[in-house]
Amino acid sequence: MTTQIHVAPLRAWLAERPATWRIGAVLIGSWVIAASSWASAPMYPVPITMQTFAVLLVAGMAGARLGFAIVATWLTQAALGLPFLADGAGGLDAFSGPTAGYLAGFALAAFVCGWLTEQPQLRAWAPMLAVFLAGHALILACGWGRLSMLIGAEPAFASGVWPFLIGAVLKSVLAVAVVKLAEPRIRAMQS
Repeated sequence: MTTQIHVAPLRAWLAERPATWRIGAVLIGSWVIAASSWASAPMYPVPITMQTFAVLLVAGMAGARLGFAIVATWLTQAALGLPFLADGAGGLDAFSGPTAGYLAGFALAAFVCGWLTEQPQLRAWAPMLAVFLAGHALILACGWGRLSMLIGAEPAFASGVWPFLIGAVLKSVLAVAVVKLAEPRIRAMQS
């Protein structure tokens, strides 16, 4: 099997396997994000969860296209009513309420961060941390934009961005650590 050092490790590992493996990876990845949704602390109007950690982890491990497919599958399952969002929510209401911008931001960040972390120069610790911090900023900006339409720009920032900044840094560091610790193990399985 050929080692593809310049692509995300999960994508490289799946490259020469049957399509059913990729489908399985997409489903399992979507369920990992769903599980991260259940780790939440109540806040209004948007709860604090581990979703951003899981989305960035998926991006760093799977790359742009596979990472986007995983996040889109998770969101589709949630839209269909499965309890895959914060506090076990599911259904279309989440896609039109205060969390809608964050949900769109997850898909966008998965693609952008996945694409950036597939660049060889951005796979090191510090550059990947910068990418993941930018991913959090993208998610928060999308969330703030939608929330601003509902409650106004200043209250949206105060309740939908500001409380998440410290967590964004911590979850970014954690996501980089997990990706960098798992990467050599996954790449070793390619040989």
